Amino acid sequence: MYQQEDGKPFNNQQPPSAAATGFPVSFNSNTSATYSGASTTEYVPPPPKPLVDWSTGLCDCCSNPGKSCITFWCPCITFGQVAEIIDKGSTSCGASGALYTLICCVIGCGCLYSCFYRSKMRQQYGLKGNDCTDCMIHCCCEACALCQEYRELENRGFNMVIGWHGNVEQRTRGIAMATTAPAVESGMNR
Repeated sequence: MYQQEDGKPFNNQQPPSAAATGFPVSFNSNTSATYSGASTTEYVPPPPKPLVDWSTGLCDCCSNPGKSCITFWCPCITFGQVAEIIDKGSTSCGASGALYTLICCVIGCGCLYSCFYRSKMRQQYGLKGNDCTDCMIHCCCEACALCQEYRELENRGFNMVIGWHGNVEQRTRGIAMATTAPAVESGMNR
């Protein structure tokens, strides 16, 4: 180790406040550092949006008796359609429905899986409820819960039959068609 002229050891290290990044390593509450270009105002997040009610009630199954019957006899179909929309197309209707059926066959209770999708749907659309009620609704009346979720997505503008990708294509095609003039075809002459 080398010594300076005054006999103290020579230290090549820079103090922590002069690190290569230019930011102090430690912060002392007694001192305040202001960086050039930094704003002194604090970021205040916007207030949360108020929760909204479901568009239909839990027992409004009579509005679509065909879907209610399908859901009662084969809930995997309705669950698959709902799950595809909620997952924004990352899982297909068939894969979600098959997994739901597998869970029903293995443990006999698909509601344990479907109640998580109800919670996910509530969070995406700001719907009233909580995780406990989601679980209770699915455990007590699975068919009514799935039908309510299906109706909610339909009322939000989704065509449940064509799935997520079909809805996206339909919406982008609608936008593209609205911005371009229709092609004029020449008619047949007699």
